[in-house]
Amino acid sequence: MQPDHIRASDADRDQVAERLREALAEGRLSPVEHEERLDTLYRAKTIGELGPIVSDLPRSGTPGMPGLPGLGGAEPGDTTDGMEILGSDARDLAGQSKGSENLVAVFGGAERRGRWLVEPRTNVSVLCGGVELDLREAVLSRHEVTIQLAVILGGVDITVPHGVRVINNTSAILGGTDLHGTDQVTDPNAPVVHLTGTCMLGGVDVKAKKVKKKRKGKRGE
Repeated sequence: MQPDHIRASDADRDQVAERLREALAEGRLSPVEHEERLDTLYRAKTIGELGPIVSDLPRSGTPGMPGLPGLGGAEPGDTTDGMEILGSDARDLAGQSKGSENLVAVFGGAERRGRWLVEPRTNVSVLCGGVELDLREAVLSRHEVTIQLAVILGGVDITVPHGVRVINNTSAILGGTDLHGTDQVTDPNAPVVHLTGTCMLGGVDVKAKKVKKKRKGKRGE
């Protein structure tokens, strides 16, 4: 068991978030309670602060992390309209997970598109630049992932496939985050993308779109 005073890692928080999602799907938590516990989760700094968040929830079917009750991960093969969670053909890619990824665009741009691994936590920093994240063909390392945003005088465009829940917890200062077509997802088992951080004098634009169809090769090629 880990000492309560040990600083919590992003992976620790992600496991707690996954258990909260399961509890919501099982009807053990109301949507309001789920959101309140998520807020507490992302403010927590130590292992000791994470434990009480799920202390009244039974353990999930998957063995949890030592020191934290009732935590579990996504099931292999879970999919949603092109976005895959640890499916058989994605395990090699998922095995390369490092827990987090940092994308920085300062007076320039950065992008992630096509087949790529969405880490449990993606940190996006923009200063007078732009970042594009296309998740339609991406592989989720977990059922719930977090994109931490720090946008100043710039923009971030995020595209997700239909059927993905996007939960916006960003703060805006002379800027804002716009969600298009993502507020109709009510399935409690749907994959979740959490948006956190701050947008100042800039914008974050999130759109739900269909997965691009692969073009067939021309005859003779």
